[in-house]
Amino acid sequence: MRKTMLIIVGLLLVIGMLFSAYVWAILSWSYSTGERAGLMQKISRKGWLCKTWEGELLLTSMPGAIPEKFEFSVRDDELANQLMDHAGQRLVLTYSQHKGIPTSCFGDQEYFVEKMVIFKENKIE
Repeated sequence: MRKTMLIIVGLLLVIGMLFSAYVWAILSWSYSTGERAGLMQKISRKGWLCKTWEGELLLTSMPGAIPEKFEFSVRDDELANQLMDHAGQRLVLTYSQHKGIPTSCFGDQEYFVEKMVIFKENKIE
């Protein structure tokens, strides 16, 4: 009986360590990085148990075209506050993409914004 409990506890520890290593690897290495420019539509803190910052940027290719939504997550509270201050403005967001995130506690989207720059008349400030 005691040997069976030790085996079960050992297996649970190994599974927990493997899961932790997987999450660390997924969040440490990005699948892709890039920039998106558009109109900052919304940023909000969401979640029942794990609160995360989630936002939307409207991307338009030409005037009159239907905009595409770029949905993203933000890990940094200070950056989320900056994005809230610039809601409704044109921004350039630098992001990294992390595929295979196992839970929404790290963010609802696979795109994580890391930097924000205000976009003004064909110039980035």
